[in-house]
Amino acid sequence: MGINEERLMLVALHELDGIGWKTIDRVLKHVSLSYQMLNYSHHDWENVGLTRERAESVVRQLSKERMEKRWEQLALRGIEVITIWDDEYPDLLKEIHQPPWVLYCLGQRDLLMTLCIAMVGTRIPTSYGRKVGSVLAEELCQADITIVSGMAKGVDSVCHEASLACGGNTIAVMGTGMDVIYPAENRSLFEKISKSGLVVTEYPLGTPSHPGLFPQRNRIIAGLSVGTLVVEADVRSGSLITADAAMEAGRDVYAVPGPITSPKSKGALELIKQGAKMVTCGRDIMEEYESRLLEISKEKPKGGSKEGAKMKNSLFEDLTTDEVELYHILEQGPFTLDQLLLLSHWDFGHLHSVLLSLIIKKQITQLAGAIYKII
Repeated sequence: MGINEERLMLVALHELDGIGWKTIDRVLKHVSLSYQMLNYSHHDWENVGLTRERAESVVRQLSKERMEKRWEQLALRGIEVITIWDDEYPDLLKEIHQPPWVLYCLGQRDLLMTLCIAMVGTRIPTSYGRKVGSVLAEELCQADITIVSGMAKGVDSVCHEASLACGGNTIAVMGTGMDVIYPAENRSLFEKISKSGLVVTEYPLGTPSHPGLFPQRNRIIAGLSVGTLVVEADVRSGSLITADAAMEAGRDVYAVPGPITSPKSKGALELIKQGAKMVTCGRDIMEEYESRLLEISKEKPKGGSKEGAKMKNSLFEDLTTDEVELYHILEQGPFTLDQLLLLSHWDFGHLHSVLLSLIIKKQITQLAGAIYKII
């Protein structure tokens, strides 16, 4: 049996009413999926682990016509389907409890393979929360980190918008079908992300908003990301569910401190008490993934257009080999002197000499605290 056949049947089962993650898991433990299932009786379905009631429901719903119609609907909307058996399915996501069998994607699917940080928080942030979310999202995006969030009101929307505004990458994970925008006022944001970033959901077209779906959505947000940053949250915030999912998956958890008198800061402060790393700037997160970011810097094409490439080449003609190497490192910056010593593997004297030369050539600048950044 070819993988395409198995893949199509997985999506077909996934879309049936009353068939959840555990039911599919039970079926797969009994049998490989095939087109033969289109002709199964309810007795056949019972033999592969379904209850009588559920087996009869599957027989009523499952048909080749229904499968073809759904794939046509997805194609018309430009929605791509990734199953857990596809190469495009993120390895990180496979590590979580009950990874989704199917992902529906609209936008730049390759973002699933990038270095991602989840940013979540309250739906009713303070002005402090909005400012912090916006600043941190921009700083992380400038370091080629993709921001993952849930497209909810509040902190989620702030982080998505900031990522888009600075030309960064962002992934929105929905708790509804791709054709059910929730909240409705975020339709414009949905359209922007689907064009410039990526929208993902595990729910079939037509799935309406329901409170029970969002905690499930949160496990995907955490699962796609190497770490989750809680920007601002009270003690009952749904964003803490995402943090819990991150911890359960063995991922990093970060939290932004806030005023101890603010109810919106209590959830984040509690996470810090429990061991989450306190974050006051993007560098606090970036330093945890320096080797990975350096690899990304080396792999990333320099200059998107021919004109941009010419400008880069012209710049590098005036720089020594060491200056070019350090410039590429600082493209992921800013970095402190100690961090540059670690990343460059040079001794202090040589590093200081190259830094001074780049400053004289007006390519970088030194900030307070011996921090260096590209001009």
